[in-house]
Amino acid sequence: MATIAMERLGRLFISLQQIRQVPRMLTEAAPSMPGTVRDADVPESFRERYICMGYRPTDQNWRYYFLSLFQRHNETINIWTHLLAFLILLVKLCQLTENVDFVNDHHSWPLLILVLSSLTYSAFSVAAHLLGGKCELSHYTFYFLDYVGVAQYQYGSAVVHFYYAVDEGFHKHIHGVFMPVAATLSCLSCLGCCYGKVQNHNFSVWVRKVGHVIPSAVAYAWDISPVVRRLLSSSEASDDPALIFHFGQVAFFLSCAFFFAFPIVERCCPGRCNFIGQSHQIFHVFLSFCTLCQIQASYLDYVGRRWLYSSLHGTGEAGLFVRLYVFTLIACVLIITLMLRKVKQVLDLKSKSK
Repeated sequence: MATIAMERLGRLFISLQQIRQVPRMLTEAAPSMPGTVRDADVPESFRERYICMGYRPTDQNWRYYFLSLFQRHNETINIWTHLLAFLILLVKLCQLTENVDFVNDHHSWPLLILVLSSLTYSAFSVAAHLLGGKCELSHYTFYFLDYVGVAQYQYGSAVVHFYYAVDEGFHKHIHGVFMPVAATLSCLSCLGCCYGKVQNHNFSVWVRKVGHVIPSAVAYAWDISPVVRRLLSSSEASDDPALIFHFGQVAFFLSCAFFFAFPIVERCCPGRCNFIGQSHQIFHVFLSFCTLCQIQASYLDYVGRRWLYSSLHGTGEAGLFVRLYVFTLIACVLIITLMLRKVKQVLDLKSKSK
């Protein structure tokens, strides 16, 4: 036993030694990686309010931006928060596949949509924060993809709430309407975010926030309504294990929405949150916890409420929601394609005027 323990400790020591060599290897791999710059040295569309330093220089090769994953700059925490969330979600998906038959059980497809849309938004967010600093066109392209991921996550949230969390009385009023409206609001949210990004510096802060936040807020209010009704319902059993996770997802989402809408931390400490402590970083953390609570709540509903949702949703309804999911994805891709054309026209005019 002592020999086995010593061997494991030896392997751990070797692994730690290898991890300690990573910074040196990165330095040797990219010895000429430039340092960060001030806000005045990057395009206006890249600048965040109250963040004065830590920006990566533009117009470097792609290798630099990929390797900046391990560099200290003002996007490092934003990248790693959603990268870690993405890896945790992958582990969660692997765990779910051990207990859920995603292939043959059509009632499990809404849960699969939620997990896949969660992976999509976290992956696109990582790409936006990691690669969006190369140039203005790349900046808009990757952030538009990020908004596609957000829209898909909104749809994924709507479908699990309608399919698993809805009660029989509410279902009678919204059946046939809820999911088409949710899909439409997801597309409008994507459009609103893209338009707000394009007009980011043409209007005052509050006008931009209204255009950026309100479509997403309306979509969330609609998507979460079955859960809110269930939480407020006195007919639900107090020992339902899913309720605590539903309450957690609502609390985490409201918290992350607050930090997204109001950069209160950096406003109170201007110049001190260039690298860590930004409201957007806190938003990422709360959103990741919201997603994990939501997936767990939906899984518990999938297991514990089958008697209800199998009677409420007819044969083929889950397949219809999958097709609607694909439709919203195509619609969002078309939206960002049109918005990118507008961006290219603006950037071309800007370059010609110089």
